[in-house]
Parts: sequence; C-alpha cells; structure tokens
Amino acid sequence: MRACDPVALRSRLEALNARLAAARSDRGSATVWVVCLLGAMCAVFGVLLAQGEVVLSRHRAAGAADLAALAAADHWMDGGGKACAMAARVARAQGSKLVRCAAVGAVSDVTAAAAAGPFTTEVRARAGPAEPGEPERRAPEPPDRSSPPRAPRAAAP
Repeated sequence: MRACDPVALRSRLEALNARLAAARSDRGSATVWVVCLLGAMCAVFGVLLAQGEVVLSRHRAAGAADLAALAAADHWMDGGGKACAMAARVARAQGSKLVRCAAVGAVSDVTAAAAAGPFTTEVRARAGPAEPGEPERRAPEPPDRSSPPRAPRAAAP
C-alpha cells in the first residue's frame, strides 16, 4: 500500500472545494428563471383578458344598436321623439345606453354604447326600408311544379 501524500491530498481537496463552490454559485438560478417566466405569462394573460373585454363590449354595443335601430324604424309613424324613446328603452334592456338617435321618416340612425370592464365601445346602426334605387332582396322563387317531372333517359351503351 502506498502512503498518503499530504500534498496530493490537499490539492485534491482544494479541487473538490472549488467544484462545490462553483456548483453553489448556480444554486437558485432556476427559481429566477421560473419567476421571470411566470411574470411573462401573467402579462400575456392580462393582455388577452383586456382584448376579450373589448370584444365583449363591441358585441354588446352592436347588438343593442341594431335592435334599437329596428325599434325606432318600427315606430317611425309615432314621431321621431317616440321612436327614439323606444330605441332608448330597447338599448337599456340590452344593458347599453343610447348615445344618439335620429329618425327621419322611416329611416332611423342610432348609436349605442356598452361597457365591459374599463372599456366602453360605441357602435352605429341604421334601419329602414330599402332605397328606391336598390333592388329588393327576395328569396329565390321555387321551381315551377306545374308540369310533371320527366323520367330519366337510359344512357346509350
């Protein structure tokens, strides 16, 4: 058996201590990376939530504006004031408020605003009969059923 050389043993211990010190200096770096990743994910999630609220607000305002414009156009014969009052009532029932209303003849033009979270969106809608120069949109006419259908011909060989 060889005797232990104290100088060699000391140099091995110093090398081992250096490795341990280097390993200890990286300790906890994964925690920093995880915290940074969680912060980035929270920021992205917050942006997506805000975008969702904006879209929700826009859809609520559009639905309320459309229905309010139809209500005002439906009540045009009662006068502009009553037609706009009906439009405001319909907009309130949809959880929105009527910002602007104009009823000229059978045509109504309204703007409704809806809020979702900190965001408020305004949407404009117009309703009334088709313009005199516009073609009317009709459903296609059904095929003529007065004559009986023909029997299919046999294909030639």
